[in-house]
Amino acid sequence: MSATVNIEASAATAVDAEMVANDVRTRIQRSDLAPGEWLREARLCSEFGVGRSIVRRALRILADDGLVEIEENRGARVMGTSVEEVFDLYEVRAALYGLAARFACLRGSDAAIQQILRDIDGLFDDTAAKKPAEQLIATSEAIFSQMAGFASVDAQRMIEAIRRKTRFHFSYAALALDSGPGPFDHWRRVREALVRRDANEASQAARDILYYMQGEVARIMLAHGSRVREDASPPAARPAPGRTANRRRA
Repeated sequence: MSATVNIEASAATAVDAEMVANDVRTRIQRSDLAPGEWLREARLCSEFGVGRSIVRRALRILADDGLVEIEENRGARVMGTSVEEVFDLYEVRAALYGLAARFACLRGSDAAIQQILRDIDGLFDDTAAKKPAEQLIATSEAIFSQMAGFASVDAQRMIEAIRRKTRFHFSYAALALDSGPGPFDHWRRVREALVRRDANEASQAARDILYYMQGEVARIMLAHGSRVREDASPPAARPAPGRTANRRRA
């Protein structure tokens, strides 16, 4: 009986921690919490009406997402985000999403492919109806989830991990969809490739969707100013290609 109670309590703690993490994540996205700002456990406990164990779990979730940095005996503070980090994350995400589209072509049943095609058509309809950008992004992610379902378990874990780390950038991605033509020509290419079961074209088109978003998100971040802590140290200079740092002059 006690084991059951402990399991239920643990599950409730996980749900509560995720709720706290989601709320803080949204504030970071909206810049309500600035880079370098400390997140005090006592204040969060009071604000959300939860215990320290839940707050600490929530902060670990945010740390895994790359949104906060936990320092021993000091607490957690909001991390800055550079354009370079965003660019790298989207590069990895593009590769993984291309893999998901490829496997959908190679392994998806006819019924599964037809469902994906219907969902892509629904994305086009929502776009034409000028639905909110957040809704379009959620639909896109749901479609990629279907395609990722045909990848290996390890690949699915990698896709989920990179998704967590790019949740922060959804606010910029929404701005990108609102301010430009969007990646929908690439989505049409994905659709046509799925119909033909052309795995190579589906993979490339899926990557191009993310490359488009990569460029737009980076452009918007540069226009708004990167969210980097003021006390962040500049990256160390790298030697020029083909040279070493301690190479003597002739």
